[in-house]
Amino acid sequence: MDEPTLKLKNAPIVEAVLNIECDMPSNLDIGALREPAQKAFLPQYPKFKAILMREHHLNAKPEAESHVSVKNILYGLQLIQEGERQLVQIRSQGYSFNRLAPYSTLDDYLAEIERTWFLFVHLASPVQTKFIQLRYINRILLPMPKGRLDLEHYFRICPKLPDEEKLAFIGFLNQHSAIENETGNHVNIILTAQPAENEKLPVIFDITATLPIAIDPKNWREIVAIIQSLRGLKNRVFRNTITETCINLFQQ
Repeated sequence: MDEPTLKLKNAPIVEAVLNIECDMPSNLDIGALREPAQKAFLPQYPKFKAILMREHHLNAKPEAESHVSVKNILYGLQLIQEGERQLVQIRSQGYSFNRLAPYSTLDDYLAEIERTWFLFVHLASPVQTKFIQLRYINRILLPMPKGRLDLEHYFRICPKLPDEEKLAFIGFLNQHSAIENETGNHVNIILTAQPAENEKLPVIFDITATLPIAIDPKNWREIVAIIQSLRGLKNRVFRNTITETCINLFQQ
């Protein structure tokens, strides 16, 4: 049974992303969706950006000078709210919903995710889902008085220095992946440090929970059940990685 969601006064989430990758129609033309997508997502998402992917081609011939050509390919469309804190992406491989801080709780966004998902389904006609992914990027500022920091005060799972008396952390990258036996959900966990600022060490705590699964795009009940399952895994990873001392930082 999932632990109750932590109620944090100042949650460290800087971005939450839901990706639903899909098998798409072979004749899908993302460019042709630009105008109908802009109309469908108004007035909630009045801003628009194209997602471009740069493709490099090397033409090498014997005894001839090699030639490199660069081509920008339209990969997707971004529909963006005023303030640019929330956006929906229609991509050649699926759908994404991005929410930047301030972030409240997934429950507050599910109705909008469902609404925009079905706009995507109507516009792009996905065949079936390939995988569903929920990603949360947290940025935690750890006090580092006089340049000293004991990560074990804040994280149950963390890297350690070989000589903690003579060495002090200025950076690290800790990554591990796992599969949840009961559900088959995958999780990728990253802890990495950014440059210190004002006697604090910013730590990025990135949790990505994913389930490869084929679902009829119109079966929202099953899709949202998977999203909730991934959310439960994310919550357990978050709660079982940080200490009470770390939690107290978010209550100030």
